[in-house]
Amino acid sequence: MRRGIAAIAALTLAGTLGACAQSQRETGSTTEEGAAGGDFVFAASSDPVMLDPAMASDGETFRIARQQFEGLVSAKPGTTELEPLLATEWKASEDGKSYTFTLREGVTFSDGTDFNGEAVCANFDRWYNWSGVNQSENLTYYYGKLFRGYKTGKTGGIYDSCAATGPTEATVKLKKPFAAFVQAMTLPAFSMQSPTALKQYNADDTQGTEEDPRFSAYATEHPTGTGPFVFEKWERDQQVTLKRNDSYWGDKAKVERVIIRTISDPKARTQELQAGNIDGYDLVGPADVQPLKDAGFQIQNRPAFNILYLGINQKNKALQDVKVREAIAHAIDKEAVVKSSLPEGSVTAKEFMPNLVEGYNDAIEDPAYDVDEAKKLLKEAGQENLELKFAYPTGVSRPYMPSPEDTFAVIKSQLEKAGIKVTPVAAKWSPDYLDMIQGDAGTDKHDIHLLGWTGDYNDPDNFVGVFFGAKSAEWGFDNPTLFSDLGAARELPTRDEQVPAYEKINAAIAAYIPGVPLAHPAPSLAFAKGVEGYVASPVQDEVWNNVTVAR
Repeated sequence: MRRGIAAIAALTLAGTLGACAQSQRETGSTTEEGAAGGDFVFAASSDPVMLDPAMASDGETFRIARQQFEGLVSAKPGTTELEPLLATEWKASEDGKSYTFTLREGVTFSDGTDFNGEAVCANFDRWYNWSGVNQSENLTYYYGKLFRGYKTGKTGGIYDSCAATGPTEATVKLKKPFAAFVQAMTLPAFSMQSPTALKQYNADDTQGTEEDPRFSAYATEHPTGTGPFVFEKWERDQQVTLKRNDSYWGDKAKVERVIIRTISDPKARTQELQAGNIDGYDLVGPADVQPLKDAGFQIQNRPAFNILYLGINQKNKALQDVKVREAIAHAIDKEAVVKSSLPEGSVTAKEFMPNLVEGYNDAIEDPAYDVDEAKKLLKEAGQENLELKFAYPTGVSRPYMPSPEDTFAVIKSQLEKAGIKVTPVAAKWSPDYLDMIQGDAGTDKHDIHLLGWTGDYNDPDNFVGVFFGAKSAEWGFDNPTLFSDLGAARELPTRDEQVPAYEKINAAIAAYIPGVPLAHPAPSLAFAKGVEGYVASPVQDEVWNNVTVAR
């Protein structure tokens, strides 16, 4: 079995709760008799968009989906290493265009129907056959991005076919190699869903749903997977309630229910934990960590699998000069940025991916913090009086950017020391800020900006390919060589071939300086004293069947 095309060592978690190191879905070791009962109440920062993970791209929808749905493979708890899930093993063809999965026996969907090879192919064919509005990027983002097209789209994409060669085997064929195909299958967007329920509740029918299948009966009331919990009810803008799946093939959940409450205000989440109204929450504000520790609450840092960066928009002619971009890099003291505005455990970055990702280039040297060198380069470029519009978001906390206002203030001060005049451009996160940074209409409104990314799985294309794989409004540059190299690396059939290609690409990116990688922040979660069994994941693959709560 290919246990991870590129398995990495398990990460040591700071303050892992209950020392739960075994597989969260290991079969046969827990029964209903061993369940602790009760509820586990977790606070989310927003409501899910809907409950069909195939049509989702947001973390809060995925958080709920991971409790109800499972994919062919998953990430080993606490790491980015692959491990079996609904597939017990897999094998790739030599040309990288065919993958055969051996499926777990005795698994049923929560509606009682069988999980088998036909069900696997029904899911792959469902994604490929989406048409009309179902091909919109804001509906089926991950399939469109990773499979590059649909049967009836402008391009057919890289999916070719799926064949169920038996109840416990399915073979997926691609038109082009995609070395990270198996890693991509860890995404909730590619979870296995009951073909019977999808059809029964019109999962892909846009009729009567204002042309949006995300509001179908399936996506709002009848999500049906193979996971340790099943859907009970969704009270909009308040909470989602899931109950234990007593027919689950693996470790039965130890709690009877999980309740995911929507609390958008970070301070309110802290207060609800202190009051005993919730058992845990994500995205703890850096200023709240120590007070919570002092009060006896548990803090767990999620391993940083992300990047916070300063983007540089080369639509500004002055920024098209690499000397100017290099000057900006020398003007920033990353250590001070981390110390002043990011959580404990955050580290500085020198590439647009964390060092856990294969293709990371250890030989790259980070531009040293040197104000005099920055001034020298600006003078050589004839930009001693450089003025920049610096955009940053307000009213938001992201895993890679927990306190954007504080990060902005630190970097603004540093740039001004190098003689760069900074004009602040603040905007609310959604849709204003993202539209300004990533939309064509906003390119004249920012010269530099704060943004970041949390990786979905261990693959370099999921970082640098997302940022620099094609010309975009965010960066404003046209570099055909870089675009071509990234496209070619993505299609190399094996990881052994990809690694040196991406190491070379990372060196080219470092020399080109399209932006400044700042840090890999460590997001924090907080829990009540009685919570055990929660293992934080760098890719947020956190399943709660082994969580217990003592009150």
